[in-house]
Amino acid sequence: MTFSEILDRVGSMGPFQFLHVAILGLPVLNMANHNLLQIFTATTPAHHCRPPPNASAGPWVLPMGPNGKPERCLRFVRPPNASLPNDTQRATEPCLDGWVYNSTRDTIVTEWDLVCNSNKMKEMAQSVFMAGILIGGLVLGDLSDRFGRRPILTSSYLLLAASSSGAAFSPTLPVYMVFRFLCGFGISGITLSTIILIVEWLPTRMRALMTTAVGYCYTIGQFLLPGLAYAIPQWRWLQLTVSIPFFIFFLSSWWTPESIRWLVLSGKSSKALKILRRVAAFNGKKEEGQRLSLEELKLNLQKEISSAKAKYTAADLFRIPVLRRMTFCLSLAWFATGFAYYSLAMGVEEFGVNIYLLQIIFGGVDVPAKFITILSLSYMGRHTTEAAALLLAGGAILTLTFVPSDMQTLKTALAVFGKGCLSSSFSCLFLYTSELYPTVIRQTGMGASNMWTRVGSMLAPLVKITGEVQPIIPNVIYGTIALLGGSAALFLPETLNRPLPETIKDLEKWSLWAKKPKQEPEAEKASQVIPLQPYGPGLGSS
Repeated sequence: MTFSEILDRVGSMGPFQFLHVAILGLPVLNMANHNLLQIFTATTPAHHCRPPPNASAGPWVLPMGPNGKPERCLRFVRPPNASLPNDTQRATEPCLDGWVYNSTRDTIVTEWDLVCNSNKMKEMAQSVFMAGILIGGLVLGDLSDRFGRRPILTSSYLLLAASSSGAAFSPTLPVYMVFRFLCGFGISGITLSTIILIVEWLPTRMRALMTTAVGYCYTIGQFLLPGLAYAIPQWRWLQLTVSIPFFIFFLSSWWTPESIRWLVLSGKSSKALKILRRVAAFNGKKEEGQRLSLEELKLNLQKEISSAKAKYTAADLFRIPVLRRMTFCLSLAWFATGFAYYSLAMGVEEFGVNIYLLQIIFGGVDVPAKFITILSLSYMGRHTTEAAALLLAGGAILTLTFVPSDMQTLKTALAVFGKGCLSSSFSCLFLYTSELYPTVIRQTGMGASNMWTRVGSMLAPLVKITGEVQPIIPNVIYGTIALLGGSAALFLPETLNRPLPETIKDLEKWSLWAKKPKQEPEAEKASQVIPLQPYGPGLGSS
């Protein structure tokens, strides 16, 4: 008897599972608010230099830029002199007395003057947040294996609630960055634990449907954020509003049970048995739960216990040839997806369209994108879906460099299309990666691969700074990397209707067999059911 069969005895899809997924999925609804929050809390309004204090008498004329608009970062050294008819080529100087902002919104840009020479600090703040997600994934993944999934989930809820609330009261930009780093750190713990706890408590046949539902929670969150931002123009109050719910999630997480597999493998079988009996009672199968014994639980999970004794490290991903090639291609695909995704998601104000409307459109494209991805994964395969998603996204981003700035509708359409393709890539990669790595090193492989999307999302805001040298450079870099990621995916084997490898030897045998002409008996195909796990960027990105 396997764990899935034990789960069937206590109720594999009863009221407990629906409540369990709802409690874990509800916070995902609010994850987009934090991943994309800086779109609204760090918008840069139109601005110009503040005149010097002694310029109150008479109008102060600003120098004009090449585009015919007033300069944003320069002012004349002295006011115009009517007695000098040729007083047109006057000396200029930086904005020594600050700036005047033409906006009713209050953002970190207007509060700390993150414009002109300080505009790089705005992108740096977003990169610091992404760095928190990266470091959190590396640290909390190991702690999750040591202390359990639920303690990490609960503490991450509290960390995100406290640090995000602290960011709302930050007196200076450095303090704000520290709190945003901690926000990203907490988001990693929530993402990691949510994925594991949902998958391990669901039967194989329901994982596709329920994980897709959780992925759509993130999509719905993208619709809520523009409404909140429109209603709350002060960035501190907006920051605080999206933080308070996580104090509630911290309290509700105490109901979430620990992973049974982790409890058994950690020598806490008696506690695992108590949880299984409580689940059975909740699902109306109390008698079945009482029939379970400690000896039966240990005996039936003996295979999992034996597999856990074989220890593999991240070094094995590069030491073993079959894993090395796979890891390189997957890492490039993950990096390209996170790199290009956040270049579009965080750059909505660059398209000259109302940022509230555009963010709703960006969220809306995920609805058909995820549905098309599920169909493509099921009928065309993982290999084709992943390569096509990244190649199409790269092509769309590169095309943006050739579209004139006055064709805003076309630029917006290309950006929305590219973002939809990258959402599809995220959904595919979670499934594809879990199917390619063998069970004995699957968690390590997933963690190492997913780390690269965090690196990509951290570097994406910094690449925007190169636009000061030449405006087309950022999109050329984003698009080229996406094309490279799609090309790397072409070298990965197909996993559609293939059995999941359990050991390294299984993977080596499977790789050799996969190179041969496909002559798989129909009966064997019917017996090989591979669960779809199309997580969205909220569970993999945010």
